[in-house]
Amino acid sequence: MNDIPMPLILDLVEWVAEKPRPYGEVMDAWRTSCPRLTVWEEAVDQGLVVRRYVSGVGAIVEASQSGRDALVSHGRA
Repeated sequence: MNDIPMPLILDLVEWVAEKPRPYGEVMDAWRTSCPRLTVWEEAVDQGLVVRRYVSGVGAIVEASQSGRDALVSHGRA
């Protein structure tokens, strides 16, 4: 893992674990222009969140099983 604090990554995972979120909403909330704070990219790279297409809805983001497991192992679920 790089310099991104795990608590921030878990915040993102926890947020999408509550309910799948539209991709645009996730990008609005978690995209950053700071090259040192890439929470979204790190969560994707670690396989903690996934983006998938739902017919009639569009792209959504949800916690992967690995992401849910990470929440449990860090006392967040």
